[in-house]
Amino acid sequence: MIIGIVGAGASGMAAALAASEQDHVQVILMERQARVGRKLAATGNGRCNLTNLHANAGGYHGTEPDFRTPALNRFDVQDTLNWFRSLGLYTVAEASGRVYPYSDQANSVVDVLRFALAKPNIQLLTGFEVKKVKKVEGGFSVESADETIFCHRLIIACGGLAGTKLGGSMSGYQLLRCLGHKCTKLRPALVQMKSSWDGCGSLKGVRANCHVQILRDGQIYSQSRGELQFTDYGLSGPVIFEVSRDVCQGSGRWIAKLDFLPQTERDTLRTELLRRRETNWNAEDLLTGILHNRLGRVLTQSVGIRGTWKIADLREDEIDAVCSAVKGFEAALTETMGMESAQVTAGGICTSEFHPDTLESRLVPDLFACGEVLDIDGACGGYNLQWAWSSGRLAGFHAGGNT
Repeated sequence: MIIGIVGAGASGMAAALAASEQDHVQVILMERQARVGRKLAATGNGRCNLTNLHANAGGYHGTEPDFRTPALNRFDVQDTLNWFRSLGLYTVAEASGRVYPYSDQANSVVDVLRFALAKPNIQLLTGFEVKKVKKVEGGFSVESADETIFCHRLIIACGGLAGTKLGGSMSGYQLLRCLGHKCTKLRPALVQMKSSWDGCGSLKGVRANCHVQILRDGQIYSQSRGELQFTDYGLSGPVIFEVSRDVCQGSGRWIAKLDFLPQTERDTLRTELLRRRETNWNAEDLLTGILHNRLGRVLTQSVGIRGTWKIADLREDEIDAVCSAVKGFEAALTETMGMESAQVTAGGICTSEFHPDTLESRLVPDLFACGEVLDIDGACGGYNLQWAWSSGRLAGFHAGGNT
């Protein structure tokens, strides 16, 4: 039996290895780029957050978020860790639950997968861009510009549109649409946000631990806590990725409310700042030792206090204004960055058209799909790669005839 797999990213490689575990199966893995796992090698700022210890419990989105359950039950986080260990990868888990290669290098993940693909019954075709797929008698015809391949069963694992600079494309959606499947609206997820607050530029590169609330017309839309990073265009960092899904979609006034001292009560901060009126410091140093110096100065200036003033001369209402800025600064949001910057695509091929227990199409027998091309996306922190491993292996098992 010949299994064709379109896409050699995380889910495609997982599918290929799972399918190849059956001796009677010949796998043809097709990748349009010159090498496998290019996006995977760039994840986590080159560290590759390959799963999360809490991924079994939830953290997924989509029209039918429970669609992911059979795949995650069949191949859960511990199974993933055991599988990678069998491939020769050492891993380490952070207190947050994020799991990384022990080498702290994403290439380690790509390399062990690449080496594992070197099996007699796996044929890897790089630089092979699939232009057309047709259902034919007994299987599928897969066409590139120069070659046509026949396979008995086909897995579409092309990934999503996010990260276009690293290879994200519409190809998977287009191939599945040609075979009769529908696609939901595609939006960027796990992405940076643009802000009209002019203070962002002066804080470019500054990182801060904070609690973020995203407000839409004054109502809490989403919230999270973690590291924020300022950029010249707005806000970035893990905490922003976490709350970015569907922000600035549709009408409404969108605000990021930032608490830069989530572990400290407002009254405690106020007492400390009032005590500093006993010093001879300038006002620009009011938040020294509490926040990043540049951030402290910008927040102090944002409430109308000049840096050359003396802290000793500040009124209580001015101290209160600084406390408000530290504990609830509001930055207006204009839009998210686009798909080229996004880590993940929200939306995808309708999951209702696939069997969740096998990932086989309900419309086209012997057609399977896995990974980001489907309408499932996860939280920041390894959830999306866990879905890629789980769904890829589930599709590979069943395409290869496993039960």
